[in-house]
Amino acid sequence: MTTTVPALGTRTAEGSALQAVLLDMDGTLVDTEGFWWDVEVEVFASLGHALDDSWRHVVVGGPMTRSAGFLIEATGADITLDELSVLLNDGFENRIDRRLPLMPGAARLLAELAAHEIPTALVSASHRRIIDRVLASIGPQYFTLTVAGDEVPRTKPFPDPYLLAASGLDADPARCAVIEDTATGVAAAEAAGCRVVAVPSVAPIAPAAGRTVVTSLEEVDLPFLRRLMTEMR
Repeated sequence: MTTTVPALGTRTAEGSALQAVLLDMDGTLVDTEGFWWDVEVEVFASLGHALDDSWRHVVVGGPMTRSAGFLIEATGADITLDELSVLLNDGFENRIDRRLPLMPGAARLLAELAAHEIPTALVSASHRRIIDRVLASIGPQYFTLTVAGDEVPRTKPFPDPYLLAASGLDADPARCAVIEDTATGVAAAEAAGCRVVAVPSVAPIAPAAGRTVVTSLEEVDLPFLRRLMTEMR
């Protein structure tokens, strides 16, 4: 797919109809945020470094370049960003091959969106190799398109991934509902002009204008998402 990102404000929202739903992956649909941290701990232990648990909130939800770069700088590990990225992706793939738990309510929500033919995109900061592996478990049939972190000029917290997804679905970002679990993802979606449902996984997310915070996907269904479009006009 093209990686040309449409400019902000190129479309005008008319009415309040929900046009598309854009979903994050790790920590939102699949319970894997802890997997990434466990792999990071293991990899750095093999390099002779212990990770401070407080760093987990720094690296959660971001692109691997940011997370891995921070950990290299924080530990002083003798490894390049490219070398570390390979080790982290390999370790993560090994873990999801063993088990891949869905978040509560995820399967039901995806089935409901599909049954009502709501255009849906998976938008993740993870690399394409990881997304394709996870999709095999979630079900690729639930998504009209997917956007990976290594397929856009700038990934989350920049708006590029969500602008690209909305454009690919021929939807106005202002009429797209985004479901995210981290502050980084929320920032990306809000910068794109989307309506956001935050389902915090590792770190809390405060409510804000244009943002709804829930405790679980079990609170989210199609009528809930459609109401967002009218309540936030």
